[in-house]
Amino acid sequence: MTGKKVLIIDDESSIREMIAIALEMAGYEYLEAENIQQAHEIIVDHRPDLILVDWMMPGGSGVELTRRLKKDTTTAEIPVIMLTAKSEEDNKIQGLEVGADDYITKPFSPRELVARLKAVLRRATPQGVDEPIEIEGLTLDPISQRVTIGSRPLDMGPTEYRLLKFLMTHQERAYSRAQLLDQVWGGNVYVEERTVDVHIRRLRKAIGSTHDFLIQTVRGTGYRFSAKRSV
Repeated sequence: MTGKKVLIIDDESSIREMIAIALEMAGYEYLEAENIQQAHEIIVDHRPDLILVDWMMPGGSGVELTRRLKKDTTTAEIPVIMLTAKSEEDNKIQGLEVGADDYITKPFSPRELVARLKAVLRRATPQGVDEPIEIEGLTLDPISQRVTIGSRPLDMGPTEYRLLKFLMTHQERAYSRAQLLDQVWGGNVYVEERTVDVHIRRLRKAIGSTHDFLIQTVRGTGYRFSAKRSV
């Protein structure tokens, strides 16, 4: 398995099934949506690594969904591949103009789909993002999902792990509690913002007193991950 999750948005179940089989054979996880509203809920809750969306969808177009995603800072970085019919050359241009990362013309082969998908993910994934991240001796391995200090493994829950991974991959930026809830928990999870404080405390405890300075409280805002000791 690649560990990458792809959302398939198409109102034709046969197309979704064909794409799902191709993705599964290539080692990708997949989610399915048959309309724009369902797609948006899945995007907020599950944050896929890539979105495949048909041009015309019930309840709105793929172009409109792409435009909304690219304008929202919490989803702007998710790559989008648009599926278009042969006769819709202008649609391809319009889709790219609103922020789609690529397009595939129907009908397409599963091999072409997977090849294009891999290319887009390579472009969209920062170099080394699947490599272990090491800061001040604290190492997070996204492949094995292990966190260590030196050779010592750290014990933490899945929420603390996701929180640490997000912070370590977005260093030197202050995030509000609401932003962390959206990024780590998902926008449709209704929990109080103070829940973030509880998990920050657990995370600091897990990494210990020698490294808890990395997770800094930004007064009046929220939290920041930084190797620079706050004064």
